[in-house]
Amino acid sequence: MTERIHTLAKLLVDGDLKISVAESCTGGALACALTSISGASSYFDRGYIVYSDEAKIDMLKVDSQAISSEGAVSEAVAFAMVKGAVSQSGSDVAVAITGIAGPTGGTKAKPIGTVCFGFCVKGGLSTSMQSFQGTREEIVYQSVDFALNRLFSLL
Repeated sequence: MTERIHTLAKLLVDGDLKISVAESCTGGALACALTSISGASSYFDRGYIVYSDEAKIDMLKVDSQAISSEGAVSEAVAFAMVKGAVSQSGSDVAVAITGIAGPTGGTKAKPIGTVCFGFCVKGGLSTSMQSFQGTREEIVYQSVDFALNRLFSLL
């Protein structure tokens, strides 16, 4: 993973871009990956760990109506989280992750492993819902891996 982080860091630095992240189910794992190399302060701005709905509302200005109508694990909330991360930080690039890593918390409609992502690259916004399998740690790892791969494709 370190080689990918170096490559991503170079893309960000060469583009004079700063990145911020807003994480729920990954608990800061993406921020940890992005800052795992020396010089991360040249491209990494900040990370928000927003496990609770209240944190999403307070720190990222997510509309409580989106959470109550769509659920915290939804593309609508991931979209609101990434918009909030950009507006609160002023970063050029942002990633938001909200999901159910397990081993509890899943439902029939949104089983364990359901993870929603929001991406913003220079104002372009997109979302994605993925379904991962495995233990909590495996789902977190797969989520971070997916986010990094999508960042490469967007940059």
